[in-house]
Amino acid sequence: MRVAYNEQMDELGDLLGEMAGLAGLAMERATQALLHADLGLAETVIDEHDKISELGAVCEEKAFALLALQGPVAGDLRAVVGGIQIVADVDRMGALALHIAKATRRRHPSHVLPDEVSGYFAEMGRIAVLLGAATREILETRDPERAARLHEEDEAMDDLHRHLFTVLMDRDWQYGVAAAVDVTLLGRFYERFADHAVEVGRRVVFLVTGVLPSSEDFHDTTSRMSNLTVYPES
Repeated sequence: MRVAYNEQMDELGDLLGEMAGLAGLAMERATQALLHADLGLAETVIDEHDKISELGAVCEEKAFALLALQGPVAGDLRAVVGGIQIVADVDRMGALALHIAKATRRRHPSHVLPDEVSGYFAEMGRIAVLLGAATREILETRDPERAARLHEEDEAMDDLHRHLFTVLMDRDWQYGVAAAVDVTLLGRFYERFADHAVEVGRRVVFLVTGVLPSSEDFHDTTSRMSNLTVYPES
């Protein structure tokens, strides 16, 4: 029975990783669509979003089956419940990429972004894609140190988001209210994508160590990793 449980947990981890990979790919395509007003690419993100939701439903079904049939306790229970929570974060990452694609479609054939801010979004997109790939990696490897480092990459996203607001608040902003609203919402979508990736990292640290770092001190997790108690699996 233990062998079967381990196999099912490995399968769940692989599916979560695949789901994160799809979310990262959606963000990559959505960013390119946004930067180049590429309607076809935006439509691809929109059309393929259901794959992420469907995979999330499969993950949840497998996790609930493990709860019902295996009766996990202690570390095993932590892993299954954590998997269910991770599904919600990764699903939200995919939904945020979807919002970006829909913004591109809504404004087409015009570009959503004024030239003045397109460089910000190119860099925010690059970081988001890296975070998506890292999320897949940590779900497949369950490496708590790599998971903890996601916060460092999120800080770069936060810095860009703050700088973006300085541009929006500048008295020389000349692109009107509609463009300001679009830029504000899109910036928030990228920031939240990164935040959900970091939350997945926190969950992975918890799955492995039994200690859930707070949102406030997660950036210190790497330096404290050697002091965390790794609880034995039951």
